Amino acid sequence: MTNLKSSRLLSSIVNAKRITFMLLAIFLSASNALAETDVRVHYLMRDIEPPLPLSLIDTRIEKDGFAGADLGLRDNQTTGSFLGHNYELVEVLVPEDADLVTTLEGIEGDKPEIIFANLEAVDILQVTDAYPDALVFNVRARDDRIRHEDCRSNLLHLPPTRSMLTDALAQYLAWKRWDKVIVVKGRHPEDALYAQALERAVKRFGLKVVDRKDWTAIPGARRTDSGHHSAQQEIPSFTRFKDHDVLLVADEIDEFGEYLSYRMQEPRPVAGTQGLTPTSWHRAHEQWGATQIQRRFTKIANRNMSELDYSSWLAMRTLGEAVTNTGSSEPAKLKEFIFSKNFKLAGFKGKALTFRTYNGQLRQPVLIVSPRMLITVSPQQGFLHQVTELDTLGIDEPESACTQF
Repeated sequence: MTNLKSSRLLSSIVNAKRITFMLLAIFLSASNALAETDVRVHYLMRDIEPPLPLSLIDTRIEKDGFAGADLGLRDNQTTGSFLGHNYELVEVLVPEDADLVTTLEGIEGDKPEIIFANLEAVDILQVTDAYPDALVFNVRARDDRIRHEDCRSNLLHLPPTRSMLTDALAQYLAWKRWDKVIVVKGRHPEDALYAQALERAVKRFGLKVVDRKDWTAIPGARRTDSGHHSAQQEIPSFTRFKDHDVLLVADEIDEFGEYLSYRMQEPRPVAGTQGLTPTSWHRAHEQWGATQIQRRFTKIANRNMSELDYSSWLAMRTLGEAVTNTGSSEPAKLKEFIFSKNFKLAGFKGKALTFRTYNGQLRQPVLIVSPRMLITVSPQQGFLHQVTELDTLGIDEPESACTQF
């Protein structure tokens, strides 16, 4: 009887060892397979000297956005190191007048498959068309047209569009019942696009434009002894408008908008590109755990996180979520997961972020801020949508002219 028990015990031990070795073999096999998942990101940007800041208190940022991608890479590696996913971030700095595609083709290694495009819209389309099998993440351009009539099936967009930003602002103005607005537009093409988005948002949310005016003056030397006297005399004359609640300014170049507050003929708030501003990110944002990412970014970059940094971080985290869930770095598989119902991204804004499958735009709340404070977050309460309240911001699916998805 004792021998029988010993025999059974020995058999159990042997079987247990076999199972252990089998599980270990499976684990090692899976680990070896996962270790082969290499994820190489080409971060593409023009080598352009950043403009002088309007104020001495503003920071002049070199290579704006790249540090955000670097932070996202570190976040991805936290999980990736356990799964055998190896991330590499390759900075591709292109001279201002050089050809983007030629520069990319001259890089050693395999053909780029994942590209972060910190570029203007026209450059993004050039790169996207040159690499139709790559997955391109737009981290800079706000242009609606590259999500609309000029969309591309391999192009995803992280920054909110101009229409998303201005819709977010208009919702808050409607909530405040600041119904009568003035629109002042700058002299640059970007200003015209922003003004167009403002007009669309005003109409969409039931506000009224009571007057419009173009700012055509070329800015003078504000740091001269007489600079403030000139602005103090010119702006009251320029801002003699009909009765209104708020002045909306379209000045993306930051040429004149900051001079309007406290100098206008009537004491009214300024909103738009200056004053009360809609934005994807701001140094004052600290809700929903945002303080921790603000601190982590400051630790590695020695400055505050910018909008470009945030978009680049979102792009890297989007990529990380897709790689983690698919175990692949193939663009087609990554895109399929990103557009699936299983994809949800935490962006420190109180809501899970997802992509619009009809144009590749990331849905996200928009912060409404003053220079030093978060004022509110849109969508505002009461603005409803059959899919998600986030789709009250920007071009909705029935309005979309994109046919590539």
